[in-house]
Amino acid sequence: MDYLIYISTAVQALSDEELKEILVISQENNSRDGLTGMLLYGESTFVQLLEGEAGALNETYERIKADHRHTNLSKLDEGVTELQLFPDWSMGYKVISPDDMSQIKGYVDSNEAKEWDKREYHPALSFLKSFAEINDL
Repeated sequence: MDYLIYISTAVQALSDEELKEILVISQENNSRDGLTGMLLYGESTFVQLLEGEAGALNETYERIKADHRHTNLSKLDEGVTELQLFPDWSMGYKVISPDDMSQIKGYVDSNEAKEWDKREYHPALSFLKSFAEINDL
């Protein structure tokens, strides 16, 4: 299993509706491409971990690089691991407004679920946890 994690900055603050659109499209694309992962958004910053087959990851990352909604894209880590962190999530996502988003498959309230605390160590996991804690997600 390959993985990659990146960080980027939103060109402008995104509305709940824009964030919902990103989640829905990401879930559709990732399901189609056999990818799983987690997207965090806070303080106009995106952090995303994607996992799956190397070719699909590279194609998805190229699409992400071309997305006009963010800038300062930086790949933080990539590699191969035997551990799949999010096997059931085509795109897990931590959102600002849980009432509106809780009906969407993949929604996770990281303060309640603590899903990542149940996982074995993964190179990117501590970064995702730190980002969520710093941004009070």
